[in-house]
Amino acid sequence: MKFGLAFASSAGTDPASALEIARRADVLGFESVWGGEHVVRPAKIASPYPYTEDGEMPGETDTPIPDPLIWLAYVAAAAPNVRLGTCILILPQRNPLVLAKELATLDHLSGGRVELGIGVGWLKEEFDALGVPWKRRGARTDECIGALRALWAGPEAEFHGEFFDFEPATCSPRPVDGAIPIMVGGDSPAAVRRAARFGQGFFPGTSDLSELVRLIGDLGDAVEAEGRPRDDVAVSAIFSPQMRDPVAGAERMAEIGVSRAMVPAFFFAGPDGPDRLAEFGETVVARFES
Repeated sequence: MKFGLAFASSAGTDPASALEIARRADVLGFESVWGGEHVVRPAKIASPYPYTEDGEMPGETDTPIPDPLIWLAYVAAAAPNVRLGTCILILPQRNPLVLAKELATLDHLSGGRVELGIGVGWLKEEFDALGVPWKRRGARTDECIGALRALWAGPEAEFHGEFFDFEPATCSPRPVDGAIPIMVGGDSPAAVRRAARFGQGFFPGTSDLSELVRLIGDLGDAVEAEGRPRDDVAVSAIFSPQMRDPVAGAERMAEIGVSRAMVPAFFFAGPDGPDRLAEFGETVVARFES
């Protein structure tokens, strides 16, 4: 079992705390640190947030949500042994040519440590503010993945789709290993199919074990239907209720097929947060190190 420090960018929001949380994660044996994103938080939100019972978006109006790629670039040199990921980046809001350059540059400078976690988004009002169409955002996401991979594959890439269209052009530098692994986030059947078709990873939003078992089974079936080995897509999952008994929780997650526990950094907020993070690393993460 690997451990990722999820939403670390929303816990380390100032220069000192960002470097501190990344350094500690590195020293304590976390495999990865992750940043989430919202470009803006609209003042009026009618869209229901999918991961709370009341449908309310967590946080306050001015809760800091740093840009994940800039945050990861800032901490990368301070934590040279951890992977750098987005959980998640709202892909249909992005221009794939700009994003391909940003991700490849970060991957190049960090020695091939970048992982792209993506989602289609849930906040329609944010799409409206950005001037990005809400409808067909799933199809736009799939096309964006294709455009990214074309640009990373080599010089003079071209792409011709419904949403993105460009003649031969070169984006350099390119990722260290030829492409950046993509982890698809979401709980919907469409997200499962997208992970099976395009992903190297799958990141469900739920932390309920029975739901995870179902989703992992659905994912395996979908991966096989794509002609890939059933275990070809690694599963990451939120490590939240498991915090009551983290060792047993991690063992149970591993049993059902989760390969990376995504531990929310919010659990380590407050003045004594660094000490509690250190304790978690020493008592839980170290136990599962191979």
